[in-house]
Amino acid sequence: MTLSEKTLNLIEQMRAQGESYCVATILRTADSTSARPGAKAVITTDGELHGFVGGGCVTGAVRRGALECLKNGQPNMIRIKPKDEVKTPVDIDGVQLHQSSCPSGGTVEIFLEPTKAARTLLICGTSPIAQAILPLAKGLGYRVVVAAAVEYHEDISGADLYLDDFLLEGLSLSSSDAAIIATQGKQDRDALNAVLLSGAGYKGMVCSRKKRSALTNQLISENKDLQLLIAELHAPAGIHIGAIEPEEIALSVVTEIVAHLRMGAQWTVEHFSETTKIA
Repeated sequence: MTLSEKTLNLIEQMRAQGESYCVATILRTADSTSARPGAKAVITTDGELHGFVGGGCVTGAVRRGALECLKNGQPNMIRIKPKDEVKTPVDIDGVQLHQSSCPSGGTVEIFLEPTKAARTLLICGTSPIAQAILPLAKGLGYRVVVAAAVEYHEDISGADLYLDDFLLEGLSLSSSDAAIIATQGKQDRDALNAVLLSGAGYKGMVCSRKKRSALTNQLISENKDLQLLIAELHAPAGIHIGAIEPEEIALSVVTEIVAHLRMGAQWTVEHFSETTKIA
């Protein structure tokens, strides 16, 4: 397997795992350089470089440029030239310049292309509403993870990852991710407890107000530390659109998730006076 093939395989692996990365591709070289056009490397969010695009002077500039691209989400081209030829930070054609102290004196042009990790939507349960949420989320570009008892996995297809029951220890959710509970009577309390303890920015549950009250009271009686986390819970989940069918409820839930993640936690107070009521 060639070095480039290994790099491409790593890209596929990182995409499947939902990780951010930056691809560096050599576009052009002049004079003596150790890498040639077409060579690729992958730079992870911690600055680790996988692949080969040149020696230390080149890789240092690539790391710095790649991390900047990952930060701002924009692609960029950089040109690495001998330090005695670099008089300004930007070349006459607008390309960002980096100095090289390499004795070979070569010039390398590299295109940096960042890929931000897709937001993750965790769906707890395989109910008809959960099944209807999944394709909507996939259509919006979410990485979808389904958590449910193994025997129910076949009820919902198309997820990127399936978890047994609600063991979320290996799933890292951030403030840009979402979790929705649509268990509909199957391990509701276990799912709610797991989601409350997750790092998801949006935490919702498809339920009635009566069920929310009963479940949260039970959890607080067992663990008073959950009280603050329960305040973050959207339950009943979804905006008020008069939804009745599972597909309609799924639409209201996904809309709320998008609005929350895009507009902030106070959007419901400012834009809607009611939430969907689901028994």
